[in-house]
Amino acid sequence: MKNPDIIVSAHPLELIPGLRRWPASRWRNALYTAIFSTLIAAVLTAARTAFSDDGPPVVRYFLHMLLVANLCGLFIHGGMVLLNRWFDNLPRRLRGLPRVALHVVFSVASVLAAIALANVLLSGGPALHLLARPVVLLECTLIAAVIAGFMVMVRRNAERRIQAAMDEARQKEAAAATARLLAEARLRALQAQIEPHFLYNTLANVVSLIGTRPDQARYMLERFIDYLRASLDTSRSESSTLGDEARLLAAYLDVLAVRMGPRLRYRIDVPDELRAIAIAPMLLQPVVENAIAHGLEPQVDGGEVTIGAAVADGRLCLTVADTGAGLSGTQSTKPGGGVGLGNLRERLRTLYGAEARVELLENQPSGVVVRIVLPLPSR
Repeated sequence: MKNPDIIVSAHPLELIPGLRRWPASRWRNALYTAIFSTLIAAVLTAARTAFSDDGPPVVRYFLHMLLVANLCGLFIHGGMVLLNRWFDNLPRRLRGLPRVALHVVFSVASVLAAIALANVLLSGGPALHLLARPVVLLECTLIAAVIAGFMVMVRRNAERRIQAAMDEARQKEAAAATARLLAEARLRALQAQIEPHFLYNTLANVVSLIGTRPDQARYMLERFIDYLRASLDTSRSESSTLGDEARLLAAYLDVLAVRMGPRLRYRIDVPDELRAIAIAPMLLQPVVENAIAHGLEPQVDGGEVTIGAAVADGRLCLTVADTGAGLSGTQSTKPGGGVGLGNLRERLRTLYGAEARVELLENQPSGVVVRIVLPLPSR
């Protein structure tokens, strides 16, 4: 079944580009039909004035044609709406009926009925008096056939225009879906590279601590299990929340804190009222890992990582700040320093478009601040 909105939007006046701005509706089309009928009455009156001096005065003739044209327009417009609705509700096996021929026949009948009614209203005479004259009947039939053909042409033009718009929308949606899948695939690939390295280091540290510090070994293993559980849940979901991300990062940093000891200090400052906000999964972990690998680990004394979230100017602002080597330090000496942020920018561009951005700033007195600005999700 075709979309009924296509039928509503097909009107001769839509051939004028400026008149397409008003959203299609039956009330709009009724008004357009009245305007169109009035223009036809004016054209017929002008033609009669130019080519003939006989008959009634111009004003009287115009009023006469105005009534006839608007009755024709009303009958044809209402009839087309009903006929198109009937066509669209037909079973599939009957949709091969000659639609154009039926439109022409229906338009001829509508014009004849309108002229008969106008004759009754204007002269009070028999409804079929004018139609008994062969010349009048032929003229009415030709006019109705032209109008019906014009209406069918306009309707098909509207169908092609809407179909082209729908095809373009589908192509854009498919391209956006492909870009999202590509961004998520890159995230999974990055995560696959991160987790084996993190896994081996953690298990090696647990083994080394079992004999000398079993309590720390147990704590490290418990927090590692928490991290794996949270990471698995996140990797299976298309969206996450700030609260989920905060719990994932807390488990991740607790494991690293056992390995790095006093060289790693961290603080997660995510207000309770923001923890239910939905964000893309695994958005902050690559940033935190970069801060540790390229900021804190190169320094003998390590440093601190602070993760924050706030709402400012109607946007969600996420920050990862470290007190490490800074932009001019040793970050560029380790592989992957700029790749993580590049992947993050590309992923945000795919998910949020121009509404999201990533800023890399100097931290004072030392270190780097990565600020991620996102649009607030609609509630």
